[in-house]
Amino acid sequence: MTDVIEINGIRAVTIVGALPHEREIPQPLRVDLAFEVDLHDAGSSDELGDTVNYGLVADRVVAVVEESKDVLLERLVARITDEVLAFDRVEAVTATLTKLRPPIAVDAIDTAVKIRRTRAEAQTRPHTVNTAYIALGSNLGDRQGYLRLGVAGLGNVTAMSDVYETDPVGGPDDQGSFLNMVVKVETSLDPFALLRRCQRIEAEAMRQRVVRWGPRTLDVDIVLFDGVTMDGDELTIPHPRYTERRFVLAPLADIAPDRCPDGWEERLAAGGVRVVGPLSTS
Repeated sequence: MTDVIEINGIRAVTIVGALPHEREIPQPLRVDLAFEVDLHDAGSSDELGDTVNYGLVADRVVAVVEESKDVLLERLVARITDEVLAFDRVEAVTATLTKLRPPIAVDAIDTAVKIRRTRAEAQTRPHTVNTAYIALGSNLGDRQGYLRLGVAGLGNVTAMSDVYETDPVGGPDDQGSFLNMVVKVETSLDPFALLRRCQRIEAEAMRQRVVRWGPRTLDVDIVLFDGVTMDGDELTIPHPRYTERRFVLAPLADIAPDRCPDGWEERLAAGGVRVVGPLSTS
């Protein structure tokens, strides 16, 4: 196949590298792509459906980079090629990932890793699939609309709880009630990459952190991630307060009752948490 679509100079900022300061300070990266596509149909039809939407490819690649906390460029560029090969018409992709400010002792403009991967390679390589449970909440604006935004942004959602209306817990006294739900997500992302995706979704919902436990357009919190247990400044799994929150456990029990602690219904007061029903579609 000789037909190629190129996207050059995609820029994004993320955490990548092995040195201590590289794990703390986001760095600028450039991505250059050349993907092989049979363009005979598009050349005749002039229809977008007969080619690959390279604007959408660029958006997906930027999301992969921004969600990453990989140590090696090699790992991140491999994930970029996986994302591009997920587009139906792409048969092969060459990706170059360039670190624009390499932390090396000699004078160098940049460092880069360039790889080529084919669809056949992607289909034969085993993929790790993780299961995560994500809590979503909103008490500002179009609450159902923000929940729908969160569900859509998480990707492969395989189960959704009912929506629950709950009284605020903590924070200012004059804020409105929340709509809360929990979803099950199947993902190839690691916990930190999934955290970055949750934060990006909150940013798309114009979430502002002004007052702790104050009103917000959208909360997207990782409650559980497979059997992972971790406690860090950036991320703690399981969520440190989920066993004390009926507005998390009630929707979690809808889709994963085995992941709820024994006796939680008797231990936590039922007041202030009311079932609304399934998430509305519009």
